[in-house]
Amino acid sequence: MTRLWLVRHGPTHARTMVGWTDLPADLSDVAALARLSAHLPAAAPVISSDLSRATATADVLPGRRRLPHDRDLREMHFGRWEMRRHDEIEAETPDLIRAFWDRPGEVRPPGGESWHDLCTRVLAALDRLQGLAPDVIVVAHFGPILAALQAAENLSAEEALAHRIDPLSVTCLVLGPAPQVLAVNHHV
Repeated sequence: MTRLWLVRHGPTHARTMVGWTDLPADLSDVAALARLSAHLPAAAPVISSDLSRATATADVLPGRRRLPHDRDLREMHFGRWEMRRHDEIEAETPDLIRAFWDRPGEVRPPGGESWHDLCTRVLAALDRLQGLAPDVIVVAHFGPILAALQAAENLSAEEALAHRIDPLSVTCLVLGPAPQVLAVNHHV
Protein backbone atom coordinates (compact mmCIF):
# COMPACT_ATOMS: atom_id res chain seq x y z
CA MET A 1 0.00 0.00 0.00
CA THR A 2 1.52 3.29 -1.15
CA ARG A 3 0.15 6.62 0.02
CA LEU A 4 0.20 9.12 -2.84
CA TRP A 5 0.67 12.73 -1.82
CA LEU A 6 -0.64 14.53 -4.90
CA VAL A 7 0.50 18.16 -5.03
CA ARG A 8 -0.82 20.56 -7.62
CA HIS A 9 1.98 22.69 -9.07
CA GLY A 10 2.33 26.39 -8.25
CA PRO A 11 -0.02 28.85 -9.97
CA THR A 12 0.48 29.90 -13.59
CA HIS A 13 -2.05 32.77 -13.50
CA ALA A 14 -3.23 31.77 -16.99
CA ARG A 15 -6.89 32.37 -17.82
CA THR A 16 -6.91 29.97 -20.75
CA MET A 17 -7.08 26.22 -21.22
CA VAL A 18 -3.54 25.15 -20.30
CA GLY A 19 -2.68 21.52 -20.83
CA TRP A 20 0.59 20.58 -22.50
CA THR A 21 1.80 24.16 -22.98
CA ASP A 22 4.89 24.53 -20.84
CA LEU A 23 4.06 27.59 -18.72
CA PRO A 24 6.19 28.34 -15.66
CA ALA A 25 4.78 28.27 -12.13
CA ASP A 26 4.82 31.30 -9.87
CA LEU A 27 6.85 30.04 -6.91
CA SER A 28 7.31 33.42 -5.24
CA ASP A 29 5.32 32.52 -2.09
CA VAL A 30 8.29 31.14 -0.19
CA ALA A 31 6.32 30.77 3.06
CA ALA A 32 3.64 28.64 1.37
CA LEU A 33 6.30 26.45 -0.22
CA ALA A 34 8.05 25.99 3.15
CA ARG A 35 4.74 24.98 4.78
CA LEU A 36 4.06 22.56 1.91
CA SER A 37 7.47 20.95 2.22
CA ALA A 38 7.13 20.63 6.01
CA HIS A 39 3.71 19.00 5.62
CA LEU A 40 4.89 16.29 3.20
CA PRO A 41 6.66 13.13 4.39
CA ALA A 42 10.40 13.83 4.58
CA ALA A 43 11.49 10.37 3.42
CA ALA A 44 9.12 10.16 0.45
CA PRO A 45 10.58 10.24 -3.06
CA VAL A 46 9.25 12.93 -5.41
CA ILE A 47 8.09 12.45 -8.99
CA SER A 48 6.53 15.04 -11.26
CA SER A 49 5.09 15.64 -14.67
CA ASP A 50 7.74 16.68 -17.17
CA LEU A 51 6.20 20.14 -17.64
CA SER A 52 8.23 22.92 -16.02
CA ARG A 53 5.45 24.17 -13.74
CA ALA A 54 5.45 20.73 -12.09
CA THR A 55 9.20 20.08 -12.17
CA ALA A 56 9.99 23.50 -10.68
CA THR A 57 7.43 22.94 -7.91
CA ALA A 58 8.92 19.51 -7.19
CA ASP A 59 12.40 21.01 -7.11
CA VAL A 60 11.47 23.28 -4.19
CA LEU A 61 10.75 20.27 -1.95
CA PRO A 62 14.31 19.88 -0.65
CA GLY A 63 16.02 16.84 0.83
CA ARG A 64 13.96 14.25 -0.99
CA ARG A 65 15.03 11.73 -3.60
CA ARG A 66 13.92 12.89 -7.05
CA LEU A 67 12.55 10.31 -9.44
CA PRO A 68 12.70 10.88 -13.22
CA HIS A 69 9.90 13.06 -14.59
CA ASP A 70 6.94 11.15 -15.99
CA ARG A 71 5.25 12.48 -19.13
CA ASP A 72 2.15 10.43 -18.29
CA LEU A 73 1.50 12.76 -15.33
CA ARG A 74 0.90 15.72 -17.65
CA GLU A 75 -2.30 17.73 -17.69
CA MET A 76 -4.97 16.94 -20.27
CA HIS A 77 -3.98 17.66 -23.87
CA PHE A 78 -6.45 20.28 -25.10
CA GLY A 79 -5.35 20.11 -28.73
CA ARG A 80 -6.49 23.15 -30.73
CA TRP A 81 -8.15 24.57 -27.62
CA GLU A 82 -4.77 24.90 -25.94
CA MET A 83 -4.08 28.43 -24.59
CA ARG A 84 -7.48 29.69 -25.68
CA ARG A 85 -10.20 31.19 -23.50
CA HIS A 86 -13.44 29.30 -22.96
CA ASP A 87 -15.54 32.07 -24.52
CA GLU A 88 -13.43 32.00 -27.71
CA ILE A 89 -13.91 28.26 -28.07
CA GLU A 90 -17.61 28.49 -27.29
CA ALA A 91 -18.07 31.10 -30.01
CA GLU A 92 -16.59 28.66 -32.57
CA THR A 93 -17.86 25.26 -31.40
CA PRO A 94 -20.51 25.76 -28.69
CA ASP A 95 -21.96 22.25 -28.85
CA LEU A 96 -18.56 20.54 -28.65
CA ILE A 97 -17.22 22.50 -25.69
CA ARG A 98 -20.51 22.13 -23.81
CA ALA A 99 -20.43 18.37 -24.40
CA PHE A 100 -16.79 18.29 -23.28
CA TRP A 101 -17.69 19.78 -19.87
CA ASP A 102 -21.28 18.51 -19.46
CA ARG A 103 -20.61 14.91 -20.49
CA PRO A 104 -16.90 14.32 -19.86
CA GLY A 105 -15.57 10.99 -20.93
CA GLU A 106 -15.24 10.31 -24.63
CA VAL A 107 -15.54 13.88 -25.95
CA ARG A 108 -12.20 15.21 -27.22
CA PRO A 109 -11.11 18.72 -28.13
CA PRO A 110 -9.96 18.81 -31.77
CA GLY A 111 -6.49 17.25 -31.80
CA GLY A 112 -6.62 16.61 -28.04
CA GLU A 113 -7.52 13.84 -25.63
CA SER A 114 -10.68 12.87 -23.79
CA TRP A 115 -11.16 12.60 -20.04
CA HIS A 116 -11.03 8.81 -20.37
CA ASP A 117 -7.72 9.09 -22.27
CA LEU A 118 -6.29 11.24 -19.48
CA CYS A 119 -7.49 8.83 -16.78
CA THR A 120 -6.00 5.79 -18.52
CA ARG A 121 -2.63 7.51 -18.94
CA VAL A 122 -2.47 8.91 -15.39
CA LEU A 123 -3.66 5.76 -13.62
CA ALA A 124 -1.04 3.71 -15.47
CA ALA A 125 1.64 6.13 -14.22
CA LEU A 126 0.32 5.97 -10.64
CA ASP A 127 0.12 2.19 -10.81
CA ARG A 128 3.85 2.08 -11.63
CA LEU A 129 4.51 3.85 -8.30
CA GLN A 130 2.73 1.22 -6.20
CA GLY A 131 5.12 -0.52 -3.81
CA LEU A 132 7.99 1.87 -4.58
CA ALA A 133 7.85 3.35 -1.05
CA PRO A 134 5.27 3.72 1.74
CA ASP A 135 4.74 7.34 0.62
CA VAL A 136 5.34 8.96 -2.76
CA ILE A 137 4.96 12.66 -3.52
CA VAL A 138 3.52 13.32 -6.99
CA VAL A 139 3.65 16.88 -8.30
CA ALA A 140 1.14 17.13 -11.11
CA HIS A 141 -1.84 19.05 -12.44
CA PHE A 142 -5.57 19.53 -11.87
CA GLY A 143 -6.70 16.77 -14.27
CA PRO A 144 -4.33 14.01 -13.11
CA ILE A 145 -5.15 14.68 -9.45
CA LEU A 146 -8.88 14.47 -10.21
CA ALA A 147 -8.33 11.27 -12.22
CA ALA A 148 -6.70 9.68 -9.15
CA LEU A 149 -9.50 10.94 -6.90
CA GLN A 150 -12.10 9.58 -9.31
CA ALA A 151 -10.48 6.14 -9.14
CA ALA A 152 -10.08 6.20 -5.34
CA GLU A 153 -13.69 7.23 -4.66
CA ASN A 154 -15.26 5.41 -7.64
CA LEU A 155 -16.74 8.69 -8.87
CA SER A 156 -18.25 9.52 -12.21
CA ALA A 157 -16.28 11.95 -14.35
CA GLU A 158 -18.85 14.64 -13.59
CA GLU A 159 -18.48 14.08 -9.84
CA ALA A 160 -14.68 14.15 -10.04
CA LEU A 161 -14.63 17.36 -12.06
CA ALA A 162 -16.87 19.05 -9.49
CA HIS A 163 -13.97 19.03 -7.00
CA ARG A 164 -11.68 21.98 -6.54
CA ILE A 165 -7.92 21.40 -6.65
CA ASP A 166 -6.01 24.60 -5.95
CA PRO A 167 -2.37 25.32 -6.76
CA LEU A 168 -0.02 24.02 -4.04
CA SER A 169 -2.82 22.00 -2.42
CA VAL A 170 -2.35 18.40 -1.30
CA THR A 171 -4.65 15.49 -2.07
CA CYS A 172 -3.58 12.33 -0.26
CA LEU A 173 -4.95 8.93 -1.18
CA VAL A 174 -4.33 5.24 -1.54
CA LEU A 175 -5.30 3.44 -4.74
CA GLY A 176 -5.77 -0.28 -5.21
CA PRO A 177 -8.11 -2.94 -3.82
CA ALA A 178 -8.83 -0.96 -0.64
CA PRO A 179 -8.72 2.67 -1.79
CA GLN A 180 -8.72 5.46 0.77
CA VAL A 181 -9.01 9.21 0.45
CA LEU A 182 -7.17 10.92 3.30
CA ALA A 183 -7.31 14.56 2.14
CA VAL A 184 -8.61 16.54 -0.85
CA ASN A 185 -7.41 20.02 -1.79
CA HIS A 186 -5.74 20.43 1.60
CA HIS A 187 -3.99 23.76 2.18
CA VAL A 188 -1.09 23.97 4.60
